[in-house]
Amino acid sequence: MRWSKTGRHGGGSGSGREGGADAGPGGPRGYHHGNLRETLIRAALELIKEKGPAGFTFADAARWAGVSPAAPYRHFRDRDALLADVARRGFDQFEAALTRAWDDGKPNTFVAFERLGKAYLDFARREPAYYSAMFEAGVPLDADPGLKDAGDRAFAVLRRAAEKLVLQAPEKERPPALMVALHIWSMTHGIASLFGRGDAARRSLPMPADDLLEAGFLVYLKGLGITPPR
Repeated sequence: MRWSKTGRHGGGSGSGREGGADAGPGGPRGYHHGNLRETLIRAALELIKEKGPAGFTFADAARWAGVSPAAPYRHFRDRDALLADVARRGFDQFEAALTRAWDDGKPNTFVAFERLGKAYLDFARREPAYYSAMFEAGVPLDADPGLKDAGDRAFAVLRRAAEKLVLQAPEKERPPALMVALHIWSMTHGIASLFGRGDAARRSLPMPADDLLEAGFLVYLKGLGITPPR
């Protein structure tokens, strides 16, 4: 699910508008009738890129879309509802990317786990606006009926992977799969948020973020008594 970066549909101020004058610089001058919801999603993504998830108002999104401040209320209760929809869509994409990377643990758990980590970092690089909406906007999970479910489905991919991983540990010392999933999620998310993101908030690092994650994963495995195949 991708949105164009410009969102421009040409000029004109006649039919097909849901109220409001032309947008200011950086926003579209109009949109086709019935597309306001999608235009507002694009507006939120662009504004997140420019100002961060807390740096714009509902009125800013309306201005970017080229409509009156009242028009977005036809589709979203408020700014939180708009951001929740953006976050939900992001989690849907995120889950799909993680599922493809994990690929049911083929050809083995360790190779698949390495792909899973890279897919996490790659999402943060490719989709920084979605990533910010998902993890940094502070939107209540109950702001959108599908938001919590979408986030849970994405985490479930990591938990299934952890369930296979713990089977590689000595039988009498196997930790709970949920705990392992949370540890690996925390480590991967921290590296992605600090060093792997695709926006100006990325910190510099004297090595690729992928290498840092791989090293951290190997140290963690060693602590669990797991030795990856050579």
